[in-house]
Amino acid sequence: MRIAVLLSAGRHPVSGRPAPVPVELQALGLALGLSDEVTGLHAGPDIGPLRDALGHGLPRLIHLASEAEDDPVPGLAAALASGGFDLVLAGRAGQGGEDSGLLPYALARALGLPIVADAVALAPGAAPGTLIVEQALARGARRRLVIRLPAVVTVHPAAPAPAPFAFAAARRGIVDVQAGPSAAEPARPASEERPYRPRPKLIARAGAGASAAERLKAATESASGGGRLLVAPSPEEAAGEILQHLRALGLLPGR
Repeated sequence: MRIAVLLSAGRHPVSGRPAPVPVELQALGLALGLSDEVTGLHAGPDIGPLRDALGHGLPRLIHLASEAEDDPVPGLAAALASGGFDLVLAGRAGQGGEDSGLLPYALARALGLPIVADAVALAPGAAPGTLIVEQALARGARRRLVIRLPAVVTVHPAAPAPAPFAFAAARRGIVDVQAGPSAAEPARPASEERPYRPRPKLIARAGAGASAAERLKAATESASGGGRLLVAPSPEEAAGEILQHLRALGLLPGR
């Protein structure tokens, strides 16, 4: 199985210094658990701290040299299409940049591949050309999916930690610098910036024939949610109010 791991130029959230993105190193750990044919891909002006990925077990890193303002999607899509990769792994989002998390989805659309988000574990499927993905859901829940390759999978921060850094592995790793296609960033729609101005609150309107006092009350008092305030009621009185409220909502039949 040929696996590509997308690597981005991240920054440390506290110091702001260039640093690898932790979730992308976790994606690298999942890839190395599946296959020995793992390749890292990065599009940008330089790789900087991404050489540390070699120390975490990445055997080969392809650097698609391009300008900082270039759109990375065309270059990455061309490299992935020509590389014949079965699986593309990416982090959930970058770190230190725009961090929109849309790059894997744009690549999946450009390549015509399915995409699965928030994987925490990967395993080969029982049928050839399939992959078992354990997906993280809200509140710690998990879901197991079986997908057909090739596909794009993003990794959740709850995935296992990557292998520890080894200097010998970093020395063995290969960095292959290639010229990426020059593709200007797509033009964004024009937007207008205006200072914030609080809007007036909507007030309840009094009836046409209301008195001055009623109109003043409607303009000054806040809208009420209805109901009646009970202070230290007896159990029987509280239960009666609850039943009356449920009947008013139509949840219980009337007497």
